[in-house]
Amino acid sequence: MGSDRGRLMLLDTPSLYFRAFHGVPRTVRGVDGRPVNAVKGLLEFLAHLVAVRRPTHLVACEDADWRPAWRVAAVPAYKAHRTANGATPSGPDPLGGQVPLIWAALDALGVARVGVAHHEAEDVIATLAARSARPVDVVSGDRDLFQLVDDARGVRVLYVAQGVARHQVVDEAAITARYGIPGRAYADFALLRGDPSDGLPGAAGIGDRTAAALITRHGTLAGVLAAAADADSGMRPELRRKLAAARDYLVAAEPVVRAVPDLPVPALDDRLPATPRDPAAVAALADALDLDASFNRVLLALAAASSDRGDAA
Repeated sequence: MGSDRGRLMLLDTPSLYFRAFHGVPRTVRGVDGRPVNAVKGLLEFLAHLVAVRRPTHLVACEDADWRPAWRVAAVPAYKAHRTANGATPSGPDPLGGQVPLIWAALDALGVARVGVAHHEAEDVIATLAARSARPVDVVSGDRDLFQLVDDARGVRVLYVAQGVARHQVVDEAAITARYGIPGRAYADFALLRGDPSDGLPGAAGIGDRTAAALITRHGTLAGVLAAAADADSGMRPELRRKLAAARDYLVAAEPVVRAVPDLPVPALDDRLPATPRDPAAVAALADALDLDASFNRVLLALAAASSDRGDAA
């Protein structure tokens, strides 16, 4: 993929601010005493990612709905365990109160951000990645976005589960090495083995190894189910019975697991800002939140990255 077109960075912003909230001490507070640890962490993450990866274009993607009704209707268990823990569309307090501050900071800096009604950030990311003419870096701590990896289109995931500073670059080879499946088959694999973190049980009795073997042999979930329905496919009878029992769940869960690639995301000015859109608002936020150093690191990273983007913008 030609570097002259630059590179688009898509932030799974909820994933990042959750990690910031749990990774930065809650003793970090603004001048009025309110917690701002998630804001500080998100700013530090942004500064590091821009400084290291030098994107030419950047979008912070939002959860307009963290648990969409249409996904819950298909699989009622979807994220149900999180509601018991006091989660909201913005997260558990005191994180929820910091999310508007994060959006205000990004707006003042001039970072494009977008969400789409009734959808999650992963759907916005999938849509923007699908329509991008540039290579794409998806930044997330959630494995479900591995389904977007596509070497031919230059789409990769910067996986931050071990920390933003130690993020891993996930391409098709990394997926194959990690899971033993074809690089673009993660969604089918995840459907079979499930994802407890999202309340998705998968097919009962089918773990990682079996799911990987099935996807490697049959290519897709549709291929797996077709083989399970065919007595002459060579699939073991016990495995065919497990898949037959799970068929209704797998069919229902498929649209829940797959990120939506064709949302009506409005046109965005996603160019990396060289200078803040609203310097006065940046200064006011930095003072009120007592985060001058964090804002300054972001501003320095943006200026440095913008200075070498050339014609890519």
